[in-house]
Amino acid sequence: MPVTEPRYRWVIAAIAAVMLAISMGQLVNGMSAFVLPLEAEFGWTRGEIALINTFGLIGLGIGGILMGRVADRVGIRSVVIAGSLVTGTAVLAASQASDLWQFYALFFLAGAFGGGALFAPLMALVSGWFKSGAGLAIGLVAAGQAAGQGGIPLASTLLIEAMGWRGAFATLGIVSLATLVPLALLVRQPPVAPALGPRLAEAERTLGAVPAVLVMGAAVLMCCSLMSVPLMHLVPFAQGCGIPAAEASGIVVVMMLAAIAGRVAFGQLADWIGAIPAYLAASAWQTVLVFLFTRMHTLDQLMAFAPVYGFGYAGVMTGVLVTIRRVTPAASRATCTGFIMAFGWAGHGLGGVVGGYFYDITGSYDLTFAAAALTGVVNLAIIGALGLYLSRHKVAVQSTGPLAAST
Repeated sequence: MPVTEPRYRWVIAAIAAVMLAISMGQLVNGMSAFVLPLEAEFGWTRGEIALINTFGLIGLGIGGILMGRVADRVGIRSVVIAGSLVTGTAVLAASQASDLWQFYALFFLAGAFGGGALFAPLMALVSGWFKSGAGLAIGLVAAGQAAGQGGIPLASTLLIEAMGWRGAFATLGIVSLATLVPLALLVRQPPVAPALGPRLAEAERTLGAVPAVLVMGAAVLMCCSLMSVPLMHLVPFAQGCGIPAAEASGIVVVMMLAAIAGRVAFGQLADWIGAIPAYLAASAWQTVLVFLFTRMHTLDQLMAFAPVYGFGYAGVMTGVLVTIRRVTPAASRATCTGFIMAFGWAGHGLGGVVGGYFYDITGSYDLTFAAAALTGVVNLAIIGALGLYLSRHKVAVQSTGPLAAST
């Protein structure tokens, strides 16, 4: 690494990884452990319960846009401190909720002003600290998020068995406050980069901010709709096969453990072959394999298949993030990340709730996972077209010189 790169960048990466593990583990798919307990106590349908998660993801999308803009203007540290406080407080308050609308409201607030103030600003922060090897760094941070998405549902399941769903929410909220706030206090703005670095990076960007948001947003909407189906419904699917709750959550843990390695591997792959090809490879992986979950009905089968799926699926988020870094200007990267990831959180919410309603209608998860695969095909078409466009534009820049880059 260049000597001008400060060592504190790895502290920033570690902070971001832990904070996203805790917050995103609760907001992206943490509700999966609470589906059956809430169904049993209140008689709500799985679609209605999945909508709790959707409200949180809608909040993440809206909050990512708003808080990303705030972070670009006032600095990231204050924003992530506020997000840490809101995340823990909202989850703690959920332990006292009794009506469906209260869960919807609390998770929306947790997403908008909690997770929304953490994800886009922290990812932009890591991008700013790493001038080289950013793919690997982003992969490591995304791996931390993957660890949370696997560990939080398992921890929630164990907490529910020990103290009920209310006690589980209360414990998660207290632990969130006790860990997120101190870590947020360690956040620092990246040092000012030398002038040469941004010029070299800008020369490779062939999409403006608005086209990048629109194209990437459409792709992310599709791929995250696919992603959310196993994340939200794999545990209840396994329980429907007669697998106990703890073992069913363990399937997701195994999948997310493989995802940790996958996110790092695809981050390194992006450094080697480029962001778009790495994103395309991971998207193809999850699209081809996702429906196969419905063909497996024993714990051994699901345990064997989950890490195979998880390793490739994990690369999608890394691919998204390194591609955002490539096509967006540094000065507004948190804002652009917030806009693009708003489509992602919308996709997570859409896939989860539609999947729940498909189950309610058919009594089976076949249609849910088939629809997920279809959205993956659409995502591949968008990313493939983007890759072709960028490849052609890159050739034109190389053949005509610097003047072509400005046209």
